[in-house]
Formats: sequence, C-alpha cells, structure tokens
Amino acid sequence: MTRTLEIRPDIDDGIDRKVLAQLRARFLQINQGRLQRAMEALSTRQQLVLKLLPLLLHVNHPLLPGYVSASTPAGLSGFEPDDASLAEVQRLTRSFVYKPRRGQGAAPLHGLFLMGSLGTVAQAEQSDMDLWLCHSPNLTAQELQDLRKKCDQLESWAATQGAEVHVFLVDPQRFTQGAREAQLTSDDCGTTQHYLLLDEFYRTAIWLGGRTPLWWLVPVYEETRYHDYCRTLLSKRFVRAEDVLDLGNLAHIPPEEFIGAGMWQLYKGIESPYKSVLKLLLTEVYASEHPKVECLALRFKRAVFEGRLDLDELDPYIVVYRRLEEYLSARGDQERLELIRRCLYLKVNKKVSRPPTRGRAKSWQRLLLERLTAEWGWQSRQLNVLDSRSQWKVRQVAAERRVLVNELTYSYRFLSQFARTAEAGSSLNNRDLNVLGRRLYAAFERKAGKVEYINPGIAPDLAEDTLTLVQHPSPEAPSEYQWALFNGSLGAQEWSDFAPLKRSRELIELLAWCHRNGVIDSSTRLSLHPGSSDLTDFELSNLIGSLQQSFPLPQPSVEEAALLRASIPSQVLLLVNVGVDPLKQHSQMNVHMTTGRTDALGYSGVRENLVLTLDQVVLNSWNELQVSRHDGTDALLDCLRDLLNSLPIGGPRPQVQVRCYCRNRAQPIAERVDELLRDLLDTYAEGRQSRYLVQVRQHYHVLQLTPGQVSHAALGDLPALLEHLGAEQELYSPLHLDRHALDGDDLALILPMGRPQCIQVFYRLHETSGEAELTLLDERNALWRRRLPFRDEQSLLTPIHRFLQSLLYRRNAMLPLDGADHEPPLEILYYQLLPAAPLRAQRLERRPVPEAQVSHPFYDVQAIVEPGDGRQRHVSLYCNHREFSELEYGRELYRAVAQHILSQRAGGERYPCYITDLDLSALLAGQQAQTVHYLRYKSELENALNAALQQA
Repeated sequence: MTRTLEIRPDIDDGIDRKVLAQLRARFLQINQGRLQRAMEALSTRQQLVLKLLPLLLHVNHPLLPGYVSASTPAGLSGFEPDDASLAEVQRLTRSFVYKPRRGQGAAPLHGLFLMGSLGTVAQAEQSDMDLWLCHSPNLTAQELQDLRKKCDQLESWAATQGAEVHVFLVDPQRFTQGAREAQLTSDDCGTTQHYLLLDEFYRTAIWLGGRTPLWWLVPVYEETRYHDYCRTLLSKRFVRAEDVLDLGNLAHIPPEEFIGAGMWQLYKGIESPYKSVLKLLLTEVYASEHPKVECLALRFKRAVFEGRLDLDELDPYIVVYRRLEEYLSARGDQERLELIRRCLYLKVNKKVSRPPTRGRAKSWQRLLLERLTAEWGWQSRQLNVLDSRSQWKVRQVAAERRVLVNELTYSYRFLSQFARTAEAGSSLNNRDLNVLGRRLYAAFERKAGKVEYINPGIAPDLAEDTLTLVQHPSPEAPSEYQWALFNGSLGAQEWSDFAPLKRSRELIELLAWCHRNGVIDSSTRLSLHPGSSDLTDFELSNLIGSLQQSFPLPQPSVEEAALLRASIPSQVLLLVNVGVDPLKQHSQMNVHMTTGRTDALGYSGVRENLVLTLDQVVLNSWNELQVSRHDGTDALLDCLRDLLNSLPIGGPRPQVQVRCYCRNRAQPIAERVDELLRDLLDTYAEGRQSRYLVQVRQHYHVLQLTPGQVSHAALGDLPALLEHLGAEQELYSPLHLDRHALDGDDLALILPMGRPQCIQVFYRLHETSGEAELTLLDERNALWRRRLPFRDEQSLLTPIHRFLQSLLYRRNAMLPLDGADHEPPLEILYYQLLPAAPLRAQRLERRPVPEAQVSHPFYDVQAIVEPGDGRQRHVSLYCNHREFSELEYGRELYRAVAQHILSQRAGGERYPCYITDLDLSALLAGQQAQTVHYLRYKSELENALNAALQQA
C-alpha cells in the first residue's frame, strides 16, 4: 500500500503554500493513475478521443472536429497541449498550427472532467464517457448555444471513433446554488440529488484539464466551515482564483436526497437489479447515518490527506464495497453481504474461474478481483456458477430472484420508513413512493392467477432446447390432474424420476409462465404426454403461438400515468376448449355429424353446447399477466361476466382475441364466442344499465349489465326465464338478445321491442285451441304473460285496455299539475304476432287501440288491496259499485263475488271475469310502482275469482 505522511493543515496557524501544492499533487497522482487505467482498457481510437478532447475544446479550427464558428467559446484554463497530442491533431489536419492563448483574456472553459466507470474496476468495453465541461458564468445565451453545438459535434466525431461520449455543460456558480438546466450524467435522476451527485463527482471524476477543484484543498474536519476556509485561501492568495473552481461542499446532505436517490435506484432495479443494488444499499447507509453522514467523497479525501494513496483501495467501486461491507458486517447481515459481493463481481465481469486469453497478462482489474474473492473465501465452484451466468436457466434464476426481490422490497420499506421518521416526505415524494410501490407490486408481488416473472435482468436467456410436458394425476387427489414441465426429452417411463421445473393445475397457466419468462422460444422442442386430456401436438403448438402473438416480448415499460390509476385489462386472449374435444364420443367412433343447426351453443338437434372450458389470459396496464379458467355448465357466461367486471367504467376497451384449436369445429366455436363477446362489449360500452340474454342448449342466461357490477342469472327453462324477466326494475332496462337466442319463439320478436315510457301489449291468436297468448312489456321493460280463452279480439283486448287506462288515470292523479319536470304520460301500444306464411317469416304488426262498443257493455270489477298483519293482505272487491269485503264474507269472499257475477249474466255463463281497476295505494304508501307490479296482483286476484266462478 502506498503510504506517505499525513497532512493536517490548520488555517488558524497559517498554511504553507508548499503543503497545498503537496495536497494537489497527491490528488493529481491518483488522477493520473486512474487516467492511465482508463486508457489501458480503451481501444487505440477511443484513446485518441480521450487524449484530443481537451485540445479540441481549447481551440477553434475550421478543419478540426467540433468547429462551429470562430466566435464559439474556446480555451481551457491553464491548458497547454503536450507534443503527443499536437502530433495526433496534425495527423487529422496537417494544416493545423497550435497558437498559445496568451493575451486573449481569461479562458471561458474552466475545467474538463471524466465521470462514470472509466478508470475503475468496473470499466468495460461498452462503458460510455460522461464529461463535465465547467464554463464561465459570463457566457451569453448565444455563446452557450454555440458551445452546445460544438459539444454535439464532438460527440458525433467520437462516435465515428467507436467512443460513446456525452458532454454536459456545468456553470459552477449556478451549480453551487443547486441550479442546473439539464442532466449531468447519462445515468442522472434529476435535480433532486444535487449533493449525492456532487459526492459521486468528487470521488470518481478524472480531471482532464483546466482548473482543479477547490474542494481538494479543504480538510474533512473543516467541511462544516467550507466557505470561510475557501474565502481565506483565496483572499490571502494561498491559491489563485484562476487555478481552482468551486462546485461546493458536502457538509450536509438533505434527507430528501436519500429518498430521491433511493426511488431512482429502485426504479432502475426492477429491470436491472444487479446494477442498482450497490447504489441502493449505499443510499440506505447514508440515510441510516442521517443527520451526521460522512459520505464516501469525504472518506476518499481523508485518505488522500492521510497519505493512503493505494489506487486499488481508492477505486470508486472498492470504496463503495468497503463501506457496505462495514455496514452489513456490523449488522451481522451475511445474506445481504453475499448479495453485494455477487453484484460487485458481476458488475466487474472478469471471469476469475477461467484463465485469461492466451498470450495476455492478467489485467489489474482481474488481479484485484482475485484478491477480493480469495478474501471472501469463494471456492472455484461458486466462481464457476457466477461465471456461467449467461447459461443460467430456471432453477438458478429462481433462487437468485428470491434474494434480489427481498433486497428491493426491504429497500422500499426502509425508504418509506425513513421518509416518515425524517419527516422528509414532501407530497411529491409521497406520490412518487406510492407509484414506486405499485411498480414493485406489479413486478414482484405474488397473487392468485398472476404469472410470476422470475428473470428481472438476472440471466440473458432462459430458453430451453428440449422440454417435456406431462399431465398426470395429482398425488394428493388422484381424481384431479396437474401439468408438469421437465427439462430434456423424457419418455413415459422416465419423467416420474425427475423433479419438474414447474407444476400447475392448468395447462395455460404453465404455458403462460413459460412464455413470460422466455423458457420456450421458437427453437424449443416439446415432448408431450397428454394424459387424460385431448391435447394434441398441433393444439399445443398453436396455443404457444397464440401467447407469443398476443403478448410479444419484451414488454414496453409501464408509464407513470398508468400507475397513478388502478390497473385495467389492455390485452385479453380467450382460449376455448384447451385440451378438450367437445365431440369426443363422435371422434372415438370416427363419426362426423351433419346438421343444419350449427350454433356452437346449441349444436345439432339435441342442442349440444360445444364451449366447455375457457382459459382467459389478460395483460393489464401494469404489465401483469394473469390467467384464469372457467369450466362447467356456466363457464362461458361466468367468464364473460368476470371480464366485463374487470373493465373500467367509461374507460378504454382492451384488445380481445378468441382462439380455439380443439379437434372438432374449432374455427366455428372461436367465431361464435368472439361474436358474442364483441356484441356484449358493444352493449356494455353504452354505459347504461341493460340486460343481455343468451341461450345455451335449452338453458337461458341473463347478464345484468350494470356498469362496474355485472351479474349473471342462470335460468333452467323457459318458465324460469319468464319469471326472471317479469321481475321489477328500478329503472328502464333495455334487453338485448344474442342473435341465436329464443330461435323460433315469440319472445325473440317481442323482447327487442321494449321502449321506455311505453306499455306494449302483444297478442297471438291460437284459433284452433280457442286461446290467445297475451304478453306485455311495461314502461321499465318488465315482462308479463298470460294465456286466455279467446272469443274475439274485442273481448280479449278491451279488459286489459280498460285496466291499463284506469291504472294510468290513478298514476296521473298523483302527479302535480303545475310540475314542470313531471314524466310524460305513458303510451299504450298494441301488436299482433302473425304466423309464418309462404316466403314470409312470422312477424309483428301494429294494431289500433281497442275501443269498447256501446252494444258490448263490460262489467266493472274493482279491487282494493290493503296491508294486514305481517304478510297478510286485505282485499275488497266492487262489482258494478257493489262492495264485497273480507269483513263481511271472510274466506268466502271470492265465492260470494262469483255467485253475484253469475247472477248478473244471462244464462249463467262461466266465461272468465277480469279485474278492470286496482287500487294499491295503501300498500305503496305514496310510492310509485311500475305496471308489472299491478299486473301480478291482477293475475293473482283473477285466478282466485275465476276459480271460484268455475266452482260456484
């Protein structure tokens, strides 16, 4: 180790200029060593770039790279090119003659520094060059613009030499005040990390020319009175102002910076954890020491003052590692210590387990790494595993992911706690922390149905050459089956002797996991043992292809705007009948059915349902991939209900694809489900409450499309459907029919006719049976249906019309006459259902409102229903204004009324009696009931009255 005498200047006792020169010489000695190390790892052309950049900024010459104009700011303070640099420039332009700047005034460019990993143990071939060009604060806006153009041209020239260069302009005066216009490194996180960026600059920057930092000359024990110390140095001419530049001190770092730095590194760590863990843990160390933080730049400066000038120990990455090692060892946290050792080793990327290229000596980086790994006690086996990271597959990656996710999660919790305890969490920080928490949740949180992503930047490629896919009975429940994925190509007798890479209950869950993690790619060969399933190699290949097409990799990063809202589906893939043959018994008998009824939900004369299972794969706006499966009798409708409930109210529709690859009728099945789904999405997108009717086999399903709360009612037969459609609605509820529902039934014509604020009466005459079927849709689209004896249209329609008129009269009587916003009166419309005729399908025709003729007087029967005890109701009947009440007749009420009606009829005919007026005001207590409510009471009373009429 290089060790010289410690320098401890005391400004109160006076400072020797020779001592300050010694200090500067020490920093320049380290600087020269780092620069030399940086040069060694660069190609010849990259070395040329680094050598010539100071000179190209120092001069303006029309034939040199970077020339903008003669007035562009040029001249680097105190810079004089050496003969080697001049010789290289003349190779570029023979006509160039260097002229010193004497007599041209103060140079406008104050200093040039190299930032980043160059000159460190982590320098790699692809490392870019971040340069800080410190300039005079007196440059005009035009001069700054010209200087920026010059730097841009130099960056372009460097690229032609194979060097990636980024030049950042720094105004030292503005910088010390915390102001800057743009990023200051290619890995910059913004203006919220001023002091941490300065910390990194002081301990990593390599000086290339111009003034040297004044900070070098201020002892660590004087950092707290940095400004006074610097003022003394300058005012008493211990140093000349034109020899130094001042970027500020590190006496105090605000806690907000630790939060900002931690959030930035966590954000980066989600996709590239190895690169971020070291900086993330360093932020934790700093935050844990707050408010008395001794940052690494101060440790670096103390080492120089004390004469500890060993380049290896002062290497920026080694300095970071030593500080983290000290922190974790004190806490006894061996697992995290091993993790940061792995991160450092992988960052340096020198494969210690393998000999260097033949004929080449070991680099200083490799020698340093060999000493470190020996110090850590790493054996050759561990080194071999790390050096083969490019070949890591599922097992190694999954184990490493656990440690990395634990580290990132712990860092997030630490950061959140620090923000609370240090009271450093501004509203902006709190918001950013919440967004970051959602990023971590989306990337790493396990939950039911979510496909776990196991490779966040751990290994470059998890694809396997050969895999074996097996379905087998579950060991715990032999009646249940599971899928397992094995490495290699295994026969039917072999796979049971091996541990699978992954198990899952459902096939699509396993295939989605393989796709999401790149375990299967276009070159992977799969051996299939389908077990009891109907899966074929053809179907398996197409399923994988659908996943790859619908969810291409790599996924784009999630925008912050998406994380500020709840996640919503963005891409949906529905896979129908995975591993299931819907016509298996026909396949086994090698029979092909021919039928005119080809609807997949009611196939052939027996109306078979060919949609047996649905696997839903959803990519949401947070890049989470989720898988769910529906099977059983209600699989399709349950799947559609859940999908609609996952959509945002009034939000964008996801892209939806439906695929089916089963053995029989795959394409028609997929088209049928796709057609139904798109109709439903269109209906749901209208954003109002409605209903959607689907028929599957002889069963009916009604989806209640309430935005944000879709429900599904399964109805076993037509009577159950009629009862469901007759239920009262809070508001008008349109009813949409799937195009194959109720095929051939009158309801297929009636139900789409529903209109708000309208009572519609439909009737079909069955003259051969002497009956008519009366169907009504009320103002809220509830259904009421009765089958009645038929003599003529007059006797059929007049009773219902009189009843509806009296109902509307009662309703209107309750409305204020002067109300400006009262509802318009309900309209009553009549339609007749006409049977099919040659070349014409059955149809509806509008009919006029029936008018009672004077020669056909009708008998008035009014009913009044009042509440009783519990669920009892008291009924009073009025026959042509004569009262019959339960108070007088008790249980014989209907018999008494029937006898009275018969006595009024000539010949005692027993044709049906109808309620012509109904009062429910006592039951409703001032509330407004819809028409179907009255019709149900009407039907109940008429049934009781007509039964008594037949028995009288």
